[in-house]
Amino acid sequence: MILLQANQIARFFGAEILFQNLHLEVAEKARIGLVGRNGAGKSTLLKIIAGIEAPDEGQIVKNKQATLGYLAQDTGLDSDKTVWEEMLTAFEPVRKMERRMREVELAISQSAESDTNYSRLLKEYDQLQHDFNEQNGYGYENEIRSVLHGFKFDEPFYEQQIATLSGGQKTRLALARMLLVKPDILILDEPTNHLDIETLAWLEDYLQGYAGALLIVSHDRYFLDRVVTEVYELSRHKLTHYAGNYSRYLDLKAAQLASDWKAYEKQQAEIEKLEDFVARNLVRASTTKRAQSRRKTLEKMDRLDRPDGKEKSAHFMFEIDKVSGNVVLQVEDAAIGYEKVLAEPVDLDVRRTDAIALVGPNGIGKSTLLKSLIGQLPFLKGTAHFGTNVSIGYYDQTQADLHSNKTILAELWDEHPTTPEKEIRTMLGGFLFSKEDVEKTIPLLSGGEKARVALAKLAMDRENFLILDEPTNHLDIDNKEVLENALIDYEGTLLFVSHDRYFINRIANKVIELSPTGSRLYLGDYDYYLEKKKEEEEIAALKAEQAAETKTEAEPKKRTYQDREQQKAVRSLTRKITAIEENLSILDETIDQLEAAMVDPTVLNDHVKLLELTNELESKKAEQEQQLNDWEELSLELEELT
Repeated sequence: MILLQANQIARFFGAEILFQNLHLEVAEKARIGLVGRNGAGKSTLLKIIAGIEAPDEGQIVKNKQATLGYLAQDTGLDSDKTVWEEMLTAFEPVRKMERRMREVELAISQSAESDTNYSRLLKEYDQLQHDFNEQNGYGYENEIRSVLHGFKFDEPFYEQQIATLSGGQKTRLALARMLLVKPDILILDEPTNHLDIETLAWLEDYLQGYAGALLIVSHDRYFLDRVVTEVYELSRHKLTHYAGNYSRYLDLKAAQLASDWKAYEKQQAEIEKLEDFVARNLVRASTTKRAQSRRKTLEKMDRLDRPDGKEKSAHFMFEIDKVSGNVVLQVEDAAIGYEKVLAEPVDLDVRRTDAIALVGPNGIGKSTLLKSLIGQLPFLKGTAHFGTNVSIGYYDQTQADLHSNKTILAELWDEHPTTPEKEIRTMLGGFLFSKEDVEKTIPLLSGGEKARVALAKLAMDRENFLILDEPTNHLDIDNKEVLENALIDYEGTLLFVSHDRYFINRIANKVIELSPTGSRLYLGDYDYYLEKKKEEEEIAALKAEQAAETKTEAEPKKRTYQDREQQKAVRSLTRKITAIEENLSILDETIDQLEAAMVDPTVLNDHVKLLELTNELESKKAEQEQQLNDWEELSLELEELT
């Protein structure tokens, strides 16, 4: 079933077309990824689909029963409640139902069976119980705990005021609340921002099992590969649909482009042949009619447009002035942090041409370690030893080294004053800054533009050891791929922090995991690291099991005594439970007999007899209730023992 359709959607900025004639469908349980260059209009399209903005042309048609949730990128949760109180609001309809159930229970207990409202109350209570169970009424608090845990909010956070949290924490909470609301159509704009790799993996697993439809904008290709099953590409003002995940989309797009070129070139050859025939034969009397026929064929021909191919992308390389020694960096038994140690011991042994990814949860000190290596922060313990001829180029994810009052051209030229302006402009052109663009000042740039300026400065420096902190932040997918290709071709050494697992897989030949207990080296890419981590967990579980078995064998007498005592308790509880079950069977028969007697016509006319039977029935039901409670308690006790 189609939940939402976008038909002939357009958005203009004055005379400029952002996009036009767009068509998109969201079916039940759809998993849609929306991709495209920065500035193509992806976020604008999501706002139009979500009803936040109106299209200049076209319309959005939504199923009236379908609920829709939209979360913009970097949207923080603004609330004066605690974390737990705010998460409970996602289940307000269920909690309202729960309160009504308590009211109906009280009303039933205070009503006699003969009351006219009694049967109505029972019927309402049955329906409430059914609906409450269907909407996870008995498990919504566990669901909240599970989602909060997935986003790294454990119990100490539950009673914390949301207003006191950081921007990144508020963004994660906004996403957590949206997942708990569970709209039929969930629209997410860059949901992977502010998430570390572990949380990203949890979110991917959660979204794979999401009951509703998903429409997601993301630059995280690994995330798209795991979550989406269809891709819409917004490019050159139009929207193109591809079936499959991100990798499948790349294959289909390349195949389509090759097919378009083949058809275009075939038609161009045919056009050239026809035009040549017309030119040679139109003036000759014997062939004029045939030439005119060919000219009509040309005029009627539906000419194919020249395939667009790729949009303009950055193109650059990282080169080095001199080669370093084989040993680039060594760190032994170091500790990093500020006043408090974040990770210890940290050991690094970086060799020339290594490409090492530094991974670990947010807050563990990855950026801190990089800043300690370049001397911006002191090590709490230990030092960094650099090898012969090592020259360091550092990329800061915050672009803090960009001068806010300079133009783009001056930002590079002031650091390389002897380089001709033409060479500076050529370098900036490779990073998509051309003509008047280079006169823009730094404060007017977007995050993606600032990232490209910082990378251009890095390329100009020609250092042989690049230390990069989240270099793919703010870059769209195409420019990420250009950066990857430049780093793959780089002849120097790389040490980088990244949450982009696709990027890590393409670049890294080693992975270093940072944790409170220090650093650990894995000799492979990200997928290899995941595989080894899984092996380590399995080995740890096996060792724990073996240790438990060894401990059991070491204390056979104690265990035998405990087993005997447990067996005695189990036998005792089993006897008690059996006796109660026999009593309950007798009570059931007695209650059935009393209820049958009470509807006998002779008894119905005898008020004294009817009152006696009613009192006896209530007594038996009370006894039955007590026996059931005893049975439940004993059964739980037996379950714990066994």
